[in-house]
Amino acid sequence: MAEHDGRRRRPAVSCSLCRKRKIRCNRETPCSNCRRARSGACIYENPNHPPPSPSRNQTIGPGLAVPSSRESIPIDSSSHSSSSHVAASTDPSTPTSQLSAQDAESLKLKLRIRQLEDQLSKSTLQTIQSPVSTPPNSSIEKTSSHLGGTFHVLCETGSTGQPQSIARSITHKTRLFGQSHWGVNGVLLIRDIWETIEPHLLEGRSNAWMGIERCKSLARVIKARRTPPWPSPPTSDLPSKVIADALVDCYLRTTEAIYRVLHIPTFRRDYQTLWLSQNSPDPNTAFLVQLKLVLAIGAVTYDKQFSLRASAVHWVHESIAWISEPKFKSRLDIPILQTSLLLLIAQERVGAGGDSIWISIGTVFKKAVFLGLHRDPAHLPKGTVFVAEMRRRLWNTILEMTLQSSLSSGGPPFISLDDFDTAPPGNFDDDQLVATNDPVPRPEDVFTQVSISIALHKTFSQRLAVVKFLNDLSSSGTYEETLRLDAQLWTAYRELGRTLQAFSKSGTGTSPTGSSLSPFEIRAVDFEMHRYLSSLHVPYFGPALHETAYAFSRKVVVDSSLKIWRAAYPSSGLTSITEATSSDWDDLAQLAVCSSGFYSTVTIHAALLISMELRTQLQEEESLVPVPLRPDLLTVLDEAKAWCLRGNEVGETNVKGYLLMSVVGAQVEGLQRGLDKDAITQLLIRAAENVEEECLPILKQIAATQGQEEGAEEDMLLQESVATPGEVMEDWGFMNPDGMFDLGNTEPLNWIFNDDIDHRMPTL
Repeated sequence: MAEHDGRRRRPAVSCSLCRKRKIRCNRETPCSNCRRARSGACIYENPNHPPPSPSRNQTIGPGLAVPSSRESIPIDSSSHSSSSHVAASTDPSTPTSQLSAQDAESLKLKLRIRQLEDQLSKSTLQTIQSPVSTPPNSSIEKTSSHLGGTFHVLCETGSTGQPQSIARSITHKTRLFGQSHWGVNGVLLIRDIWETIEPHLLEGRSNAWMGIERCKSLARVIKARRTPPWPSPPTSDLPSKVIADALVDCYLRTTEAIYRVLHIPTFRRDYQTLWLSQNSPDPNTAFLVQLKLVLAIGAVTYDKQFSLRASAVHWVHESIAWISEPKFKSRLDIPILQTSLLLLIAQERVGAGGDSIWISIGTVFKKAVFLGLHRDPAHLPKGTVFVAEMRRRLWNTILEMTLQSSLSSGGPPFISLDDFDTAPPGNFDDDQLVATNDPVPRPEDVFTQVSISIALHKTFSQRLAVVKFLNDLSSSGTYEETLRLDAQLWTAYRELGRTLQAFSKSGTGTSPTGSSLSPFEIRAVDFEMHRYLSSLHVPYFGPALHETAYAFSRKVVVDSSLKIWRAAYPSSGLTSITEATSSDWDDLAQLAVCSSGFYSTVTIHAALLISMELRTQLQEEESLVPVPLRPDLLTVLDEAKAWCLRGNEVGETNVKGYLLMSVVGAQVEGLQRGLDKDAITQLLIRAAENVEEECLPILKQIAATQGQEEGAEEDMLLQESVATPGEVMEDWGFMNPDGMFDLGNTEPLNWIFNDDIDHRMPTL
């Protein structure tokens, strides 16, 4: 037995490395000395005295700290690697004085779970706080192709009452378009057609592309020759008085009948004075500009050929130059407001370019508020009835133009019923306002020159609710809300119909001054109301083609589109503009085919929706016998192509409308005949090739009427094609002057979306 030396041996508490070096050990795992020495293992030899558990914020491996149980674990990019160090330092081969392998794995798993929880928490926080995050129940779908361009569609999914995702907006380049813009849903409906024919056009297997390019290039030449030099200050040059009288009458019986801007007796008085003082050295330039805008708007419905198109463009440019010149004296008054409204209407109808009407009307709206038109004259210093009523009429027109431009552009209206308290116009004929100092309005059931404006104003709140629902960011967008707004709009529509029918069927349809309710006014109001009804349900039209939950929307869209089409295209089946008679060629049909903007855009959109309905009926039918299609819908396909050619005959230079309806019609034809996919593709390519055959001769004839020699025309056409290889399809869409297709790096969907340069974009 060994002799005891009398000294009590204390158990070793330092790690083996610290004991060997005779340095102080902090007894952590690993200890501080081993960490600095980067030792592979920190071993404690006393099996009965394991090291203490890591204290608060003690590290258990290089770069990894273990907080106390109440302290959250900060996770960084090194966390995963740190866990690997834990495993290394707690190898199963180490003595039992160390953490067991099971304990190490358990700790490693807990750390990993906490890491994942923290990452998930951070990700959720970023989703909520990030300005580019997608709202709940929403997704952004990106579609990109050489022909279709690149656009992003914001779709809502999983909302209450919505079995399928619904497109809420489209972003193209730097522009955002709300649901009421036809392209949000129209582009998605026809996307498969462009994807089918794209390879054939881009790989040179068809000469369709070159033909379309030639049409495009000649269209640019024609438009360039129409555009007057800038600036074009107003001159005293006017057409003959006979023509000017006719143009004024055209304006008064169409535009002024719906949107009151002028006081007709005052305008006619100044008009006569202008002719009597035509040689005056100091003409009234302000009125001259107003008159030229009236003439430009009237020129659209003056004759079947729109023969004064070039003059109308020149008159609009003169007005733009005058209203844009430096203002050394304020022009903020009622007459300048009238001129501004006429200019916006003329720019849109004639296609004279400029900003989107939705943008421009915002400026006019602010001017009107600055002049106090949003306050009813009853709350302002007392004035004459004439001034009060003109203020009410102008404010009402500004509201209508603001709302319609919002509907067409897909932008929010930025107005609410709480923003104004101006009452609707009183039921006065224009003569009443200057006949006495205290005129009395006529009863509501008596038709006057402002009855249409009053009747439309009664539906304003319902139409505003529709546009806000479609375009406002705060809109719920649910189908239940769609049906509720539909019921309200239909109630307002039926009441409006009863009012107009009462004017038509009774003796009250004629004013004491001789004015009467015209067929144009009835059809124009009906045309507009059906546009609101259709726009409300169009977001559900695409899903409704495959989802029965939206069957009601499908029916509303098809029925409203057919009524819109029949209003714009008489059912006489005319194949050429030269066959039209004065009875066939009414003012509304003339506006639809000759003007740019609202009427033409709504018309072609209606035809497209009808075509999509026919296509779907054929695609969803699995019968062995031919599918019977509705004849009233089927005739629209051929009529739409004829209508587009009419537009070219009267001076419209883009051919995209004809191209669109041709390829859609070809697809429907192929499905009717039961052709396979390859055969249908050949029909689509042939339809695209036919564009040059039909449209190029028409464009050449237009160029010839401009005094351009045939040889010079061909030279300019070639130069235009070579000079702009990167902009082949730019500046000529049927709804937008930019290209629908893309041969290079351009964004071809500009033909739908670039409304600031487009003369066929939906505005007023």
